[in-house]
Amino acid sequence: MRSVIGAAVLAATLLGSGPARADLDLCNRLSFVVEAAIGIEEKGATATRGWFRLDPGQCRTVLTGEVTAEQVFLHAKALPLYGPSPEPMSGHADLCVGTGDFVIAAARACRPPQRFARFAAVKPSEAAGRLVAALAEEAEYSDEQARRAGIQRLLVLAGYDAHPIDGVSGPKTDAAIAQFLKDRGLPADAAAGAGVFDALMEAAQQPAASGFSWCNDTRFAVMAAIAVEEKGTLVARGWYRVEPGKCVRPDVVGKPRRVFSYGEAVDGDGQPVRRGDRRLAWGGGTTLCTREARFELGDHKDCGAAGLDATGFAAVDLAGKPSATVRFQE
Repeated sequence: MRSVIGAAVLAATLLGSGPARADLDLCNRLSFVVEAAIGIEEKGATATRGWFRLDPGQCRTVLTGEVTAEQVFLHAKALPLYGPSPEPMSGHADLCVGTGDFVIAAARACRPPQRFARFAAVKPSEAAGRLVAALAEEAEYSDEQARRAGIQRLLVLAGYDAHPIDGVSGPKTDAAIAQFLKDRGLPADAAAGAGVFDALMEAAQQPAASGFSWCNDTRFAVMAAIAVEEKGTLVARGWYRVEPGKCVRPDVVGKPRRVFSYGEAVDGDGQPVRRGDRRLAWGGGTTLCTREARFELGDHKDCGAAGLDATGFAAVDLAGKPSATVRFQE
């Protein structure tokens, strides 16, 4: 997956410096379902609030009434099912966020289980008497194009051929949508409804009817990585988060004859789970490079010299098989 969110732009420009205007809307012009949080700085105090789920192409009001804040901050993250799509990297302040729905009045000093997250300062634009801030990526999608690209991306994750992910309608995308709706027993007009992203995300996290998937049968979250041969080179990507009792299908393009898989259990603080002196992990004898942060790596000659970790991946044969599932079990 290309790191489109890593190149995301917080598209917001202040139009004039007149009086405060009513309501603040946040629009998602990314091809990912995201969760967003806002920060408000006023009279030297900074508060945060979240999480606001935003489907591709969706706008929702995150502040009502006149926005009188001296500074507005924004943080957004893609849902874990997308795997190694990174969060927007630009930012201006580290503010506190919670694990569920939260309002934090003093957001510059976290208390457990709160944690710091990087927020970007935004200056919303004015549209139809409202203030609007938008999450956007390099493709510069409109709201409708972002919705279409978001559907394409989830169709691919669910095992349907909707490439390329470009936000453009065409026979291939239309056929993939129609087949998905038929397979799920949904009406033909369901793709235009608000629930289509829920249905697509549910399908993307189920064991694959075709292709490759991981399923987590442990009580821990598992961080997984996959490697696929691309143009004669093994390209490894991670990390995909597989929650307990869930399945994740990484976006493998084409029909490779085999893939390479690695998984490692982590606790609630994101630290490796150990059994004695060994990590609880699922791998094999093919050594490839990884690192703690999200990654996409194609050079595996000398991991240590490059400051990377040498990790043992297991080969998974896909030749002649409609599907393959690696189950993480203790």
